[in-house]
Amino acid sequence: MSYDEPTRRDTAPQHAPRPLPLFMAMLRNETAASPYRRRAALAGLTAYQNADRPPRPPALPMQHRHGRATLNGTGGAGRPVVLIPSLINPSTILDLTTEQSLVRWLGDRGHAAWLLDWGVPTPDDRDLDIAGHVEQLLLPLLVRLDEAPVLVGYCLGGTMAMAAAALHPVAGLTTIAAPWHFAGYGEARAPLARLWNGARDACAAMGLVPVELLQTGFWTLDAARTIAKYEAFATATGDAARAFVRLEDWANAGAPLTYAAGRSLFEDMIAADLPGTGAWQVGGRAIVPQALTCPMVEFVSLPDRIVPAATAIGLPDRRDVAAGHVGMIVGGKARNQLWHPLADWIAGLPPPR
Repeated sequence: MSYDEPTRRDTAPQHAPRPLPLFMAMLRNETAASPYRRRAALAGLTAYQNADRPPRPPALPMQHRHGRATLNGTGGAGRPVVLIPSLINPSTILDLTTEQSLVRWLGDRGHAAWLLDWGVPTPDDRDLDIAGHVEQLLLPLLVRLDEAPVLVGYCLGGTMAMAAAALHPVAGLTTIAAPWHFAGYGEARAPLARLWNGARDACAAMGLVPVELLQTGFWTLDAARTIAKYEAFATATGDAARAFVRLEDWANAGAPLTYAAGRSLFEDMIAADLPGTGAWQVGGRAIVPQALTCPMVEFVSLPDRIVPAATAIGLPDRRDVAAGHVGMIVGGKARNQLWHPLADWIAGLPPPR
């Protein structure tokens, strides 16, 4: 059987939005004035829970490991390109299917394309903050490459890629929907602070920040859209339905954060905006994008609710994309709006010395 053929739904690790009680509360609130909308949203939820799941593409070969982090990819003799995902949600958004895999697509174009997987932390990792992930996991993997790579960081992975580029020789740096000026979250910072303040002690006791807490944070940014997409899924069919299931399974999966990484995200970044004020330090050095001398480009999603355009880095070479946070990576227009412009930018970099 091809891995593009569906399997039975019981092969999926879970089929309900996490945390489900909060999702149901949001559904009640968002559809309170419309019994029709409520029925549609519930029908969409049932359809999602009962949907068949296609199997994953074949695993990318692992080439390098350091601790729990790995570089997996296509190999090859071309220029190394390292895709750095967020710590939040799985790296598979960059390798979703054979047709929706940025890492495989870059490999097919002759690059030695690598996808970083951060691995699964344990309570023993509790003190490893976001800067520590760069210092202790990412940089040791980059050292193993034969030449300076091009870093391509997505979401929080772009923020972290900026730090890595400040500390290690790179041929170029691309960020995609990467937050830097966290003050750009505006009024959304207050509910996120309340969410963290209510969960901080429990997370400290566990040494981890569960994915359910992070998902709750995302939902607070756009509760109406979260419910509306389930309403629409009630009548979805064919490729659109299969794409919805893949993306929702991805969004509801993922490893927890270490406690220190969660604290750094909520307190140092979202609340204090250390990156945006030039005060975020990694490897004993303040990370200031304007001080980097490598070629850089940032792709910014204009309609993004997860990483609003107001949080963008502000690089001189900024490419605005009319697609959402996830759609710009795997949507129907992703190849024209992001993949090809990214590949053209990499092709235009100076050759290795």
